[in-house]
Amino acid sequence: MNVKRTFGTVLTLLGIIGLIYTGVVIIQRSGNALNLAVIGIIGLIFFLTGIGLVRNTKDEAA
Repeated sequence: MNVKRTFGTVLTLLGIIGLIYTGVVIIQRSGNALNLAVIGIIGLIFFLTGIGLVRNTKDEAA
């Protein structure tokens, strides 16, 4: 099992959760704008970093 690929998957999932949470709170119009911006930006960073790790990690047979 490749640790980088697993970590990339975890980061991607955390990013998706953060982005969905931000979207739901924006739609409900409940929440502080600064908090939403921080959660949204961190979610986006996690998502993009996770996708990059999964995409750029090569599968090497042992």
